[in-house]
Amino acid sequence: MTKELKKIPKFKNEDEEREFWSKHDSTEFIDWDEAEHMDFPDLKPSAKSISIRLPESLLNDLKMLANKKDVPYQSLMKMYLAAKVREEIAQYKK
Repeated sequence: MTKELKKIPKFKNEDEEREFWSKHDSTEFIDWDEAEHMDFPDLKPSAKSISIRLPESLLNDLKMLANKKDVPYQSLMKMYLAAKVREEIAQYKK
């Protein structure tokens, strides 16, 4: 017996879609038994540009470290920030 699936509404934007799926169960709309595995090797995670004020000395130190590691300083800053956030989150999961 096949379950009657609801129709997925049209969304005006990603925020509206995100809000919808945060309150609905996808199994009411999608038959996951019929789903196929897909790979998206070129898909990049979305990034949001922000503005942040840093002490000049901190920025200079970061640039110096990035230069020694031969990576862009903004990439190094993201790596350090991501590592610290993962560390903090892990503490809350204990």
